[in-house]
Amino acid sequence: MSYPEPRYFGETGEPSAVLRPAGHPPEIANERTGGSAHYLATGALTGGDFGLYRWNMGPAPSGPSPHFHRTMTESFFVIDGTVSLYDGTGWRDATAGDFLFVPAGGVHGFRNESGEPASMLILFTPGAPREAYFEGLARIAASGERPSEEEMAAFYAEHDNVWVDD
Repeated sequence: MSYPEPRYFGETGEPSAVLRPAGHPPEIANERTGGSAHYLATGALTGGDFGLYRWNMGPAPSGPSPHFHRTMTESFFVIDGTVSLYDGTGWRDATAGDFLFVPAGGVHGFRNESGEPASMLILFTPGAPREAYFEGLARIAASGERPSEEEMAAFYAEHDNVWVDD
């Protein structure tokens, strides 16, 4: 494997780094569940290279069932607590420092069923616009609306989520 083709051709570098302070408020906060999402590096910020998010889950059970993506990989790094990760063959309890890589097409899921808060980093490559997916789910949860099966199927298809049985 070799390095990719150069994308910067200047001679001196440039001041283009972006710092996100630790105290930055989350982009999504769910007061009811205690969960939140921090958009650390969106696909728009990284020029489509990757998207990195800190996903905080409250103590109530939460998280998606097994699914896969056709267009992107997804990786999980547990920061705090216990997160159940589905690796395509079964659910595994993961704790701080555990990592799961899922290639495109790989069946996966995650859940916090521990009764305690948990936090992890989620990395998507390439940097798909996942913010619209996260915000759409948050809107649905906050509104109390129940979209039809057809509406939800269209929403999931638009955001490259294909659900499977576990």
